[in-house]
Amino acid sequence: MRNLAIACVAACSALAFSGAANATIVTVFDSIPGGTSDFNSTVTTAGGTPLSEQLLYGDSTYADFSLSKTPYYTYTQTTGYLTDIGPAGTVKGPTGDSRPSGVTLTFTTAINSFGFEVGDWGTCCYPSALYIAFDGGAPIQVGLSTGLNNVYLTNGQPAVFVAAFDDSGSFNTVEFWGDGFGEVLYAGGTVRYALLDQGSLPGIPEPSTWAMMIAGFGLAGSALRRRRPAALLAA
Repeated sequence: MRNLAIACVAACSALAFSGAANATIVTVFDSIPGGTSDFNSTVTTAGGTPLSEQLLYGDSTYADFSLSKTPYYTYTQTTGYLTDIGPAGTVKGPTGDSRPSGVTLTFTTAINSFGFEVGDWGTCCYPSALYIAFDGGAPIQVGLSTGLNNVYLTNGQPAVFVAAFDDSGSFNTVEFWGDGFGEVLYAGGTVRYALLDQGSLPGIPEPSTWAMMIAGFGLAGSALRRRRPAALLAA
């Protein structure tokens, strides 16, 4: 079950300010092999270089980043050690109170593309969502489970790869957490990351293109309105 989603953000700003830079958010949700492929292809298509680091037992400091929680666990089909980030709180949703129970990665060099593996997720406590946030910003939902089939269909195990890209800028911290209160949740494996040029992901057309699209939609709507009475009479 492959899901590579492209979300256009700040569209109103692009329309209002002709000089505004493009900003695109892309998310990946897939099996670990498929998600890894999605991540790498998204980065290379945008002109970047995908980097990776496998998490090791008891090691929270790496060449390019450090983790707020130490990896001590292994799970079926993940490619490295995982940290325990079992969701804590009572309020579900992106603005709920589960965020502090997650893990934060601090990078020595700025990035705007990040992904890694999740094990033993989506087996209870529905709905259960996964979120990524760059530099303490707005949560980006990268996974949602409303039943066992949402996760097991990816690879026969509740182990998935998730990622988020935000080419509006560059960032030094990444948070990852879930809100399936009462379930077990582990994350880590192999961390994948990259820095893309601002506006390098496809998504929001240039303001002039938006204007033409809106004008086109308006003309199409007018044409439909003109045709509708004739169609009703013919019926």
